[in-house]
Amino acid sequence: MEVKVNRKNKHSTEDELLVLSKQELVDKIKQLEAHNTQLKSIVQKNLKTGNGAGEKGRKKRPFDFSKCHKRHILLRFYYLGWDYQGFAAQEDSIETIEHHLFAALTTVCLIESRETSNYNRCGRTDKGVSAFHQVVSLDVRSKIAPEEDQLSAASLDAELDYCSMLNRVLPEEIRCVAWMPMVNPRYSARFDCRSRTYRYFFPRGDLSLEAMREACADFVGTHDFRNFCKMDVANGVVNFVRSVEHMAIHPSQADSHGDRSYDMVYVELRAKAFLWHQVRCIMAVLLLVGQGREQSTIVQELLDVESNPCKPQYSMASDVPLNLYDCQFNEKGSEGAEAPGESDLRDWIYNEADLRRTIVDLQCLWTNQSVKTSMMREMLATLTSIFKERFDPKDAISSQAASLTLGVRSREYCPLLQRQRCESLENRIEHYSKKRRIEVSNKSISDNGKPREDEYERSKTVAST
Repeated sequence: MEVKVNRKNKHSTEDELLVLSKQELVDKIKQLEAHNTQLKSIVQKNLKTGNGAGEKGRKKRPFDFSKCHKRHILLRFYYLGWDYQGFAAQEDSIETIEHHLFAALTTVCLIESRETSNYNRCGRTDKGVSAFHQVVSLDVRSKIAPEEDQLSAASLDAELDYCSMLNRVLPEEIRCVAWMPMVNPRYSARFDCRSRTYRYFFPRGDLSLEAMREACADFVGTHDFRNFCKMDVANGVVNFVRSVEHMAIHPSQADSHGDRSYDMVYVELRAKAFLWHQVRCIMAVLLLVGQGREQSTIVQELLDVESNPCKPQYSMASDVPLNLYDCQFNEKGSEGAEAPGESDLRDWIYNEADLRRTIVDLQCLWTNQSVKTSMMREMLATLTSIFKERFDPKDAISSQAASLTLGVRSREYCPLLQRQRCESLENRIEHYSKKRRIEVSNKSISDNGKPREDEYERSKTVAST
């Protein structure tokens, strides 16, 4: 199935406005006024943070990029995304990782603009989600001319210290860790990534890890995950078949008081690509299994889209514990290496002094969070001992993981398969086709009835969780 997305024109014509009702015009004016207020707030924030040399009345001389050499690189960095509005840049917010990344790149004059930088990102994480191994590919300023062999050891030793330059101007929650010189100037951090690994951290609480491990095994393999994601049909995604290569539960940190319900563990998932909110939907169902509200067989039933074509209504798991933890790349990019048998990849380049500073910065952030955690843990230990002494309870209170399941909690639990269902994929496609948001044709269906590989690549939402 081939889907074409019809992008709406941002500006209404006079004829379009004349056919609107009075109420529709009022709603449109209200929307524009709200957007205008939002933009004014953003401009004011930028003026406050971007004073610098302007306060002294001196204009900064523009950097002449026409005199600079360039090289294509992979840039690896981490970020703690809890207080950000996601990775991708947005028109109405400057609190995105990408906004700060490009602000840093342009401030230190590594690029002239996003449009001219040949930029691609490995993963697009949502609001609140963090990353330990996020990677972007782009063309940056270089001290070495291309004709001087930019990949030689001498050239790499003499090159600009990209990470140190960026870390001086990035927020403390975002740090560049390493960079990699590229052989292939067309190598893409997005399209040449062969796998992405996510980790979802949570306290053990009263969860049954054995039941959760049984459920994890059923996710591995190639399945239609339409019941474990947010359908993005409006943007042309109509194929929900994905392959999960690995999924397992691992211990992370033991409790200092020896109470296993406070032990931290994480679920690790690896796949080439993920659907929108796929990991958080998977974790929502997995937590229900761990709580004993659902049997582990619920995973098989929801993956059977012939028996269950419509997703039951349930809330996603919290975004805070999710981390894009690792990315692996193809040895050769989509265009191939320059020499036969040669890999496009080189070793990541780390700077000892800068890596030391990065570790110290992260230790400082860890200290601030750990002090708060330790304080609360001691308070909990004292309150628990008082509770046991005064009331002699039969069961321990182990609700640490309960807050990770979002939404309103009803007194009586309704099983997933008995809940109200969302619209089917076919109804969504018909809805957006009638609104002329998408155009659907069947010319991309292969002989076996499955979408062709190129259609799969176009329709997928890469690493969007």
